[in-house]
Amino acid sequence: MTTKAPHIFRSPNRNEYWLGERIYVRELMNSPDEPDMSLAMCRVPVGVTTQLHSLSILEWYILESGCGLMEIDGQTATMKVGDCVRIKPGQSQRITNKGKIDLIFQSICRPRFTPDTYTNLENEDES
Repeated sequence: MTTKAPHIFRSPNRNEYWLGERIYVRELMNSPDEPDMSLAMCRVPVGVTTQLHSLSILEWYILESGCGLMEIDGQTATMKVGDCVRIKPGQSQRITNKGKIDLIFQSICRPRFTPDTYTNLENEDES
């Protein structure tokens, strides 16, 4: 029996960065070496609503900290720590931080997130 060493890969964007969609992102796992999924930690400052957008891929949010108002296809629901939500490809989405601390959630995408999967649904003067 032959054994292979574990294949270690690193996301190219492991440090938190600001996106124009009004959110901070730290990509924990997003590599062409693993195209089936990506994992990011996202942070929305107090009082901020992310850009209305859709993805051409499946996405899940898992809320880690704070409290938010999730909007999917115009329908809203409050999210609290430990809540999960699935967002199907093509659904419009955004989240508003309604709490007193940063809203932090994990984002899992299948297949992995790439910029070409993102569509901005806001007018230029809204952002």
